[in-house]
Amino acid sequence: MAASPGGVVETLQACPAVVIGVVLGVAGVVLIRKFCGGGVCRSNARLDGKTVVITGANTGIGKETARDIAKRGARVILACRDLTKAEAAAAEIRHDTGNGNVVIEKLDLASLKSVREFAARVNAKESRLDILINNAGIMTCPQWKTKDGFEMQFGTNHLGHFLLTNLLLDLLKKSAPSRVVNVSSLAHTGGHIHFDDINLERSYNPIKAYCQSKLANVLFTKELDRKLQGTGVTTYSLHPGSIPSELQRHLDASYGWLYFFLKPLFIAGLWFFGKTRQQGAQTSIHCAVSEGLETSSGQYFTDCAPTEPIPEAKDEAVAKKLWELSEKMVGLK
Repeated sequence: MAASPGGVVETLQACPAVVIGVVLGVAGVVLIRKFCGGGVCRSNARLDGKTVVITGANTGIGKETARDIAKRGARVILACRDLTKAEAAAAEIRHDTGNGNVVIEKLDLASLKSVREFAARVNAKESRLDILINNAGIMTCPQWKTKDGFEMQFGTNHLGHFLLTNLLLDLLKKSAPSRVVNVSSLAHTGGHIHFDDINLERSYNPIKAYCQSKLANVLFTKELDRKLQGTGVTTYSLHPGSIPSELQRHLDASYGWLYFFLKPLFIAGLWFFGKTRQQGAQTSIHCAVSEGLETSSGQYFTDCAPTEPIPEAKDEAVAKKLWELSEKMVGLK
């Protein structure tokens, strides 16, 4: 027989310790979730008349970033590999924001041909590009290769965005003041650029490859800032936080039975201590729109504030060497 509401109340009245415990428990969860939510973009900047490209914007924090940018009145280009999912995301964003100027374009960052074709279309169609948000990424996948033979994570997370940004630089300069925002990760702290084995063919490990690619994002941002001094184009890299998303979809394939057993704990940890997708998008949005960030160009952000990356991420010699290697790998030189 189910307990009556009156019986539940009488039980709680008779056990004040239970009531206090429940209240404290709920309050504790709320406080922890709020603390883990991190920083919030406080800017109310409007983006009417401006154009923004966001890679990987059909899901996760990319989609939430696109939603916020659309609310601010910008023309938003969702650059995605899967056009069916991209159109569904675009339709949702148009409906939610009332901004009909949300469009999609095909972009597969694991194909240099696709990157070049996308950049050519944008340069031909668009009269301006005010913000480029390099958000798309792949994490801890098996030892796969891109269509051009690069290690998948380095090729997608770094080389694809490296080429894309360089091919759109003239349009960004023409539209200055403009910004390039690179979504990196706290995982860069475990990274190292393996110049002697950049594709990790001799020593592949999914986490090692991911960390290298995220460190490359930070180094690319620093060197890009150095090269763009005086152009009005500023650059930012960032850690969005730990967020349950499709980014974790390859963990099963990479770790098999081990991840099968750890998955419940992993998911519970992300839910309890991680961020929502909207919270995870805040630092990307902050770097894209907040006023007065010009003096912080080239820096690495966490929770909407500049944060010190690891020493290798600030090493100018490493950044220059990575840039030169990247140019050769993607065929810019």
